[in-house]
Amino acid sequence: MNPKRTNGGQRRYSEQDISSLNKIKNLLHHKNKTIDEARIVLNQGNKDIGMIDWQNQSILLTGGTGSFGKHFCKIMIEKYHPKVIRVYSRDELKQHEMRQAFGEEYIRYFIGDVRDADRLKRAMEGVDIVIHAAALKQVPACEYNPLEAVKTNIHGAQNVIEAAIDTGVKKVVALSTDKAVNPVNLYGATKLCADKIIIQGNSYSGPRGTRFSCVRYGNVIGSRGSVIPLFRAQKKTGKITITDKRMTRFWLTLDQAVDLVLNALCHMQGGEIFVPKIPSMKIMDLAKAVAPECEIEVIGIRPGEKLHESLITEEDGRNTVAYNGMYVVMPNYSWWERQNYDIGEKLPDDFIYTSNNNDEWLTVDDLKNIIYGSAPLENDPSAKLATTIHQLNEKTILNMLGAEEGIPEALAVDR
Repeated sequence: MNPKRTNGGQRRYSEQDISSLNKIKNLLHHKNKTIDEARIVLNQGNKDIGMIDWQNQSILLTGGTGSFGKHFCKIMIEKYHPKVIRVYSRDELKQHEMRQAFGEEYIRYFIGDVRDADRLKRAMEGVDIVIHAAALKQVPACEYNPLEAVKTNIHGAQNVIEAAIDTGVKKVVALSTDKAVNPVNLYGATKLCADKIIIQGNSYSGPRGTRFSCVRYGNVIGSRGSVIPLFRAQKKTGKITITDKRMTRFWLTLDQAVDLVLNALCHMQGGEIFVPKIPSMKIMDLAKAVAPECEIEVIGIRPGEKLHESLITEEDGRNTVAYNGMYVVMPNYSWWERQNYDIGEKLPDDFIYTSNNNDEWLTVDDLKNIIYGSAPLENDPSAKLATTIHQLNEKTILNMLGAEEGIPEALAVDR
C-alpha cells in the first residue's frame, strides 16, 4: 500500500487500503496465516476457487421447502454428501413431507421465519454456507400485501446479512429474479432492494470475511407457480389463456438453477451477480407444445407483467464478463478485487441480455422434449412403457403442485 500524503505530510488511506488492511488482519490474527501465506492469498484472490470440500460444509437453506430447496437437497445428497443441510422455513407440513422424502441423515429441519432475526442467528451458529431462497414471490400477492412483501424480501435479507456476519458464515448466496431488473411490480422492487443490500453486505463484514453474492435467473421448469401446470389444467377444458402472443421468457431447469448456485459458491469473491446462459422461448410455442389442439384466449397483460424478461441491463453489461459458462456482473467499485475473472471475456459496451434478444431459442419440439421427454421409437414397447410411466409421474407431480399452490385459471406466465 502506498497511501497518499496531504500537503501537511499526513497519510490518507483509500477505501481499498482499508479493505486490504482488514483482510491482512483477518488472515494473520483470525486465520493464523504467516505473512508469506497471507501474501499468496491476497495475490490469488479467492484461493478456494472451485475447491469446496462439500463433505465438511454445514449449509443453511432459507425457504428450503420450496421447489428450489427440495431439488437442491436432492442433488446435494446424491452427489456431494454435505456435512449437514439445515432447512429453515416456517411451514411445518412441508418440512414433515421433506423429512419423509429425505430423512434426517443429512438434513435438519428448523422452523423459523427470516423476519425473526434472533431465530435466524441461532440457526446459523456453526454454519459455513448460507443459501437465501426465502421470499414472497407471487406477483399478485405482493401487490395486494405490499408491507408483508417488504418485511420478508427486504427486512428478511437484512436479517440474513447481519446473522451471517455475526455468526462467522463464510459465504452467502441469495437467489434473485429477472423481475428485479427494471422492476415494474412490487415483487421486483423488493427483490432489487434485497439484491442491493446483499451485495453491499460485503462492506459490513469487515475482518470477519463473510462474502455475499447473488444469482439471478428467470422461469424454472417444474417450480411451484410455473405456467405448465396451468396449461395442463386448462387443456382439459379445450381452451388455454395467455396474456400476450408476443411474450417471451427465459427458461431453465431446476438442475440448471442448482448448478448455477454451486458455481457461484465455488467462484465468488463477494459482490457479484451470477447470471446463467440459458435459452429463450416464445409463449405461443409453449402453448403449442403443451396443448396444440386447444383454442387460445388472449386475456391481456396483467398489472406488473412484462412482455420480455431482462437479466442484464446495458448499465450492468458494462461491468459484466462471460466466465465459466455464465455471465458475471461485477461490482462497479475501483477497490473491488477481480482476480478470479481475469480470464473472463469482456462484453461489448452496449451488451444487454433479454429474452427477446437471445442467441439461443427453444423450438416447439425442444419444449415437448423438455416437458414430456424424448419421443420413443414407435415400435419399442420398453420405450413406450418408460414414457407412460414418465407421463403418469409428471401428471401426479403437476397435480400436486397445482393443488399446493391453488393456481387460479385466469393467471398466465409471470409469477
